[in-house]
Amino acid sequence: MVVCHCNRLTDAQIAAAIAAGASRPAEVYEGCGCGAQCGCCCKTIVELLRSAPATAARS
Repeated sequence: MVVCHCNRLTDAQIAAAIAAGASRPAEVYEGCGCGAQCGCCCKTIVELLRSAPATAARS
């Protein structure tokens, strides 16, 4: 599912960035090689961050 239309980021790409240690939207964008554009996806990214299982990389 496309979460960020500006950067064409999918939920799978965002999940991969989170699994790699991203803990804030800015870190998700950085991990995906882009930056925030309009910001409409930030709420969804935060929800994905909150629902992700805690990992050693994020603690």
